[in-house]
Amino acid sequence: MDINQQIRAVLAEHPIVLFMKGTPEFPMCGFSARAAQALSDAGATFHVVNVLADPQVRAALPHFANWPTFPQLFIQGELLGGCDIIEELNSVGELTRMAHDVSGVAS
Repeated sequence: MDINQQIRAVLAEHPIVLFMKGTPEFPMCGFSARAAQALSDAGATFHVVNVLADPQVRAALPHFANWPTFPQLFIQGELLGGCDIIEELNSVGELTRMAHDVSGVAS
């Protein structure tokens, strides 16, 4: 399976995926830390891919998603964007709504 197929498989398996540097418990950059915190604040259950632990994903994802930086948030296989977009969606309550829509939990 090539790297793009691996990325697609992760996106198909998990409704909300955050590709970040590090983990929510041990983020390796401020933007990744802020993105993970916004998702947690929104009550989202999300899968994390630590791009520092997988150099192939780190190299391929910017081309796959046409988004040059990390973190990258995908909901139901669609790229939403990076840290600024995640924080903006969280600040207006949209991230909470999206997380609830995906999980089937009533807002």
